[in-house]
Amino acid sequence: MIGRLRGIILEKQPPLVVLEANGVGYEVHMPMTCFYELPELNQEAILFTQFVVREDAQLLFGFNSKPERALFRELIKVNGVGPKLALAILSGMSAQQFVTAVEREEIAALVKLPGVGKKTAERLVVEMKDRFKGMHGDLFAADAPFALTSEVQPAADAANDAEGEAVAALVSLGYKPQEASRMISKIGRPDADCETLIREALRAAI
Repeated sequence: MIGRLRGIILEKQPPLVVLEANGVGYEVHMPMTCFYELPELNQEAILFTQFVVREDAQLLFGFNSKPERALFRELIKVNGVGPKLALAILSGMSAQQFVTAVEREEIAALVKLPGVGKKTAERLVVEMKDRFKGMHGDLFAADAPFALTSEVQPAADAANDAEGEAVAALVSLGYKPQEASRMISKIGRPDADCETLIREALRAAI
């Protein structure tokens, strides 16, 4: 089990980052709310990881803090919620925002996330509230001091086609291509970098 990586950021292709540790480049999938917090290219980063083995792939998911990883682990235990959907959920909402939505039973906010219908949203509220109660201390309390904030500005990365990359990232998170294109076009920021476009598009969707 790979639980933690410390290395240099070689590539940033939302929502994927390549981290070189001891000469090995690890491809790590990250929620966009975590991706925004990454240092610039060629800088050192520490990621808390979750290794997921499927029949057709072996995937590594990364997070900036243990509470975020713990939340991801609990999400993928929910019936009907796999790693891809969990990644999309934590891209559309920060860990703090998701916990708050569950605690307040905000079904309307949850169904705005890609791949989350009303039944899935209701299941998330029921099962995750029970899981929160079973956790030690107040790790998942609605007012827990998570490190993330939706107001943090991401580092600007030069990109020849920021809009195209942003659309591709949204598609990989579960949005349909036409919907992803519409979300990015509504931003109206031709000078913005890829991460800014994704952040603002996801924020507008919620």
